[in-house]
Amino acid sequence: MSDPHGLHPTIEELLAEAQAAIRRFGPADARAAVAAGAVLVDIRPVEQRERDGLVPGAAIVDRNVLEWRLDPASPWRVPHLARRDVPVILICNEGYQSSLAAHTLRRLGLDAGDVVGGVQAWREDGLPLARGGDPQAESPGGTSMSARPKRGPRAGRVGSQSGSTER
Repeated sequence: MSDPHGLHPTIEELLAEAQAAIRRFGPADARAAVAAGAVLVDIRPVEQRERDGLVPGAAIVDRNVLEWRLDPASPWRVPHLARRDVPVILICNEGYQSSLAAHTLRRLGLDAGDVVGGVQAWREDGLPLARGGDPQAESPGGTSMSARPKRGPRAGRVGSQSGSTER
């Protein structure tokens, strides 16, 4: 229920609005979309990636810098990710943060969606997760996962993977 004056939505209402506005993929469908050319972006914090493993082939972009890295007009964009011509599928821990973030990316003009149930559903469906891996490795686009711009949003990692609750 909204606030008593009806001026502000609750987080549940915002989440429902976001999920109604984006394309949501089951884990297997997300994997198939990536095989067909979509980009999978893992926005989980490092602690969750260390705990649950890495989604093979997913780029890592910390949630706190996601919009700056994927906005094609941003001076801090990651060129191989900040594209309006390639679908972007976000994955988080349980599919809540990714829904809200994908909705924001859609407002920036990206074809963004997310994975229903996040990495937890990915694992439950028996899809691969890689243990370990070097989070400082180079990404396919040549951007170090620890690369930081000289100006602008400075926190966060970006790159490709080799191999808490969100609310």
